Amino acid sequence: MTDVTGTGRLQGNTVGLAHIVFFVVAAAAPMTAVVGATPPAFAFGNGAGVPGAFVLAGLLYLVFSVGYTAMTPYVTGAGGFFSYISKGLGGAAGIGGALMALMAYFAIQIGIYALFAVFMQATLAPLGIVGPWWAFALVALAVIVLLGRRNIAISGRILGACMIAELLILLVLDIAIVRQGGGPEGLSLSGFRPSEVFGPGLGVSMVFVLGAYIGFEATAIFAEEAQRPERTIPRATYLAVFLISVFYAFSTWAISHYYGPSSVRVAAESALEGFYFNAAADLLGPWSVQVMNVLLLTSLFACLLSFHNTLNRYFYTLACESLVWRKMAHVHPEHGSPHVAGLVQAGLVALILGAFSFGSADPYTVVFSWMAGLAVLAILGTQILVSVSVIRFFQRDRLGRSALVVLVAPALATLGLLGAFALVGANITLLTGSQSAIVLAFPILVIATGALGAVVALTIKAFRPTLYAGLGRGLD
Repeated sequence: MTDVTGTGRLQGNTVGLAHIVFFVVAAAAPMTAVVGATPPAFAFGNGAGVPGAFVLAGLLYLVFSVGYTAMTPYVTGAGGFFSYISKGLGGAAGIGGALMALMAYFAIQIGIYALFAVFMQATLAPLGIVGPWWAFALVALAVIVLLGRRNIAISGRILGACMIAELLILLVLDIAIVRQGGGPEGLSLSGFRPSEVFGPGLGVSMVFVLGAYIGFEATAIFAEEAQRPERTIPRATYLAVFLISVFYAFSTWAISHYYGPSSVRVAAESALEGFYFNAAADLLGPWSVQVMNVLLLTSLFACLLSFHNTLNRYFYTLACESLVWRKMAHVHPEHGSPHVAGLVQAGLVALILGAFSFGSADPYTVVFSWMAGLAVLAILGTQILVSVSVIRFFQRDRLGRSALVVLVAPALATLGLLGAFALVGANITLLTGSQSAIVLAFPILVIATGALGAVVALTIKAFRPTLYAGLGRGLD
C-alpha cells in the first residue's frame, strides 16, 4: 500500500504475463537488434551460421533461467539481480552485483539515447527540422520520464504496440522470403548445421548475439507489481527467452537465404546499413523501407522506456535498503510508480549525455558503440553472480527442488556465462569498433565495479552492522 507521504510499496497486482513479456522483448529491441546488430555478425562472424549462434545463446539463457526462476518465489521486491545475489551470497556480493547491473542498464540506455538521436536527426532533416544530436536525446528523455511516472501498465501497452509493429514488419519480410523459395540457393537447413554454426568466427558472432538478449532477465524486477508473481515471473522469463531466440533465429535464417548462405557474408560486408532494407525494397516495395525506418525509431523509443522502468525499480530497491537517497523509495500517490527515482535517473542521464556532447564524442561510433560493449560485459558479470548465488542459496536446503534444477543447471550456466564473458572481452574492440585503451579496459572496469560494491558493503558492515544485516531483506 502507498501511504499519504508517497512512500511505500509499488502498486501490486498491476501487470500480467503479457505486460512483462512486452517490457522484456521491447528491451531487446527486435528491430534494432535484427537490422542493426546482425549484419556485422554475418559480415565478421560465422556468416551463414548466425541463426545457429542465436540458438546457442537462447539455450544458454534458458539454462540460466532454470535456476533464476527457481529462486523467484524466495525473492521479493523490485530489486532484480540485487535481491537475488544478496539472498544467496550476502550483502557484499549483492551490492557489487547491483553496481554492475546499474552500469549495464545505464550504459545501454545512454547508448540508445544517442542512437535514437542520430536516426531522429536523419528523419527530421528533410523536413527542415535540424539540431544537435543531444537536443533530440533530451526531448526523448523528457517524454520517457513523463511516461515512466504513470502506472506501469500504461508503459506496458505502449511497449506492446511498438513491439507488435516491429515484429510484424520483420515477419512480413521473412514470410516473403520463404514464399519466394529463398534466393539463388533456395531454402535449406543451412544456418543450423554444426559445421556452419561452430565454424570460424563463432566467437565474433556471439559478441553481437549476446548483446541482443540484454534485458530479458528484467522479468523479476516487476515481481512486486505482478499478478501472482510466483507463477507469472517464471513463465514470463521462459517465454521471453523463447520468443527472442526463435524470432532472431528465424529472421536471420530467412535473410541469409535471401542472399544465399554462400554469399551472405559478402552481401553483409558490402551493405551493412542496407542489408535488410535492400531486401525489403526488393520484395515488399519502397513503402516497406519507410515503415522500417519509422519502426526503427519506435523500437529504440520502446527500448528506452523499458530500461527507464527497469532502472527506476533498481533505484527504488536500493533506496528501500537505505543504500541511496531514501526519497527515491517514494512512489507516486496515484500511479504507484517510483517517480522520484525516475527524476533522479533522468538527471544522471542528462549529465552523462551532456558530458559526451561537451567532449564532442560522435553519438554513433563512440557513445553508442562504447556503451553497448560495456553493457554486454557488465550484464554478463552480473548474471555470473546470480548463477553462483542460486547454487549457494539452495546448497543449504533445496526446499524440495530437484538438484538438477537448483545445482546442476546453475553450475552449467555459470560456466557458460564465464566463457561468454571471456569471449566478449577478447572481442571487445570489434564490438565497439575502437582500439582505445579505455575500451580495452572495459572487462577490468566491470570487475573493479563489482569489487568496489563489495568494499562499500564491507564498510557498511563495519560502521553500520544493523543496516548490513538487513541487506536483501529490506523489501520482505
